[in-house]
Amino acid sequence: MSDIIKLLPDSVANQIAAGEVIQRPASVIKELVENAIDAGATIVKIILKDAGRTLIQVVDNGCGMSPTDARLAFERHSTSKISQASDLFSLHTMGFRGEALASICAISQVELRTMRKDDNIGTRIVISGSTVESQEPDVCTPGSNMMVKNLFFNVPARRKFLKSDHVEMSNILREFERLALVNPNVEFLLVHNDTTVHQLMKCSFKQRIIDLFGKALDKQLVPVETDTSLVRISGFVSRPENARKRGALQYLMVNGRNMRHPYFHKAVMQCYDQLIPADEQPCYFLNFTVDPDTIDVNIHPTKNEIKFENEQPIWQILTAVIKEGLGKFNAVPSIEFDVTDAPDIPVFNPNANASHEVKIDKSYNPFNTTSTRDSSPSTSGGSWRSGLNDATQDWEKLYEDFARNRDESYETMRGSALNDMTDDIDLSAVSSTMNDDAAGELDFGAVTDSQSVMQLKNRYILSPSKSGLMVIDQHRAHVRILYDRYIDLANLDALSTQRVIFPEVVDLTAAQNAVMEGIVDEANALGFDISCLGDNSWTLNGMPSVMNDVNPRELMLSMIDTVVDGSGKIADDLRHHIALSMARAAAIKPGRQLTSAEMEHLLGDLFKLTTPNYTPDGKIIINIIAIDDIARLFA
Repeated sequence: MSDIIKLLPDSVANQIAAGEVIQRPASVIKELVENAIDAGATIVKIILKDAGRTLIQVVDNGCGMSPTDARLAFERHSTSKISQASDLFSLHTMGFRGEALASICAISQVELRTMRKDDNIGTRIVISGSTVESQEPDVCTPGSNMMVKNLFFNVPARRKFLKSDHVEMSNILREFERLALVNPNVEFLLVHNDTTVHQLMKCSFKQRIIDLFGKALDKQLVPVETDTSLVRISGFVSRPENARKRGALQYLMVNGRNMRHPYFHKAVMQCYDQLIPADEQPCYFLNFTVDPDTIDVNIHPTKNEIKFENEQPIWQILTAVIKEGLGKFNAVPSIEFDVTDAPDIPVFNPNANASHEVKIDKSYNPFNTTSTRDSSPSTSGGSWRSGLNDATQDWEKLYEDFARNRDESYETMRGSALNDMTDDIDLSAVSSTMNDDAAGELDFGAVTDSQSVMQLKNRYILSPSKSGLMVIDQHRAHVRILYDRYIDLANLDALSTQRVIFPEVVDLTAAQNAVMEGIVDEANALGFDISCLGDNSWTLNGMPSVMNDVNPRELMLSMIDTVVDGSGKIADDLRHHIALSMARAAAIKPGRQLTSAEMEHLLGDLFKLTTPNYTPDGKIIINIIAIDDIARLFA
């Protein structure tokens, strides 16, 4: 039998590596800009065509490369950043593996012009699909000019799964924002289809935040800073009153590198506990400076996940500095008393001449309604005592009636709630053994004598069935119902627009604006009236008439997030995404108490659908607790 294991060609190995390193055009920009920063560039220009599909060009004024280095840079595992394994634990550069350029040229057509500052002539090299087509001397400016054309031209399956230009441009802008934030001392220029999107000058960290995300953040941010032997933390966090339900700007950076760190994110959120609602999140921009020996960046292909040696001490330092910053700048809300209509209470100021004698009118009886106040205690003393006795007896009788009526009402509701669910399950036996704590878990207030549904914790609807007890998530059920309704109306172009009294102006980030430009026509076809005001601002003048009690800003942000977070075939169907966003925004929220009629109506609409068990995004709506499982609880 012949040998079956073969060594893959370099071109195939590079394409495999590209699948991990280069996921979309934004990945190419990240790698090329980081290489430019490592080369000492102070000016970086990024030029795009068709959201990076046709052209990604990165021009920098870095150190440039010699002809030999330019050719060797595209070989796999060739790098100038490290020379031995121990260098991985003392990194001061963004790149170090030597895989990025090899991966890029394996799935695109690359042209590089580069020259060192002390040279008189530079080098031009052309590579297509890992194959070097030409290399020749060329006149160019010091630095590097890298052009990546026709991304994934030789991997049609990968190119097919790229999203629309607006979504890909949104991802590029999000990556650009991270790169620009971590390098405020570098000038950036971003041009897309001959239109300047960003032009950022060298500035401070806070000014870079304002340039990227708008002047509104200037008064919303609180500075935080500390310097210890383990870590130096600096940056900004938002005030609690400026927390956002959607689109929170949250960035963590370590040693000039962006990172995702759920552990430190949780530390920041803990500082805002009890200060913001549970469904809101603060904005934060935090820089960590640590000894490179105490972190490991070589644990993920994109180098965004970083392992810290001293995570727990840094957690404590981080929470302390954020709480100190919020308190120092009075960002923590204080108790304010309304003194507009408050009575004027004089301040007691005793002195030597003040009389402290207290005169008591014993004839005054506040409980005696038949007699008037008499100045003579001798003529009204008997009526005072008799009136007090009568009032005491009246209060005791009133309390006894109240207690008796309360107990009778509670027993009536408790009995009806249990008896209404005896169609298939005999819960009368359960009620005799149920302790008070278990009974308290059920919401008897949502049950009537004539219905067989009840609400649990204002979130779930309980209803008996032949196979057991159905538990329905009320929010997801309503999302399913509304989605089917909206998508049917959208397919028939039957969604009418209802003008709002006061148009809502929504300011978006550049990344959100790119997505909104791609879905505005589809949104208007679904019954919205959205128009662009310029400078990433939009106005919502009308919404579909079927929607009520919906926050316009939250709805627009929800539509954008749904489109960006989608994947595969579903992501290309904007009508599906917008209908799903509308359904999520308009559906009843968890925690809302429903009447029996509302619950019956909700379940009736749900069971009319062809797919009532799952939401449009695949989340389960109905769970059934089998009778056998209930019986085992009492075995």
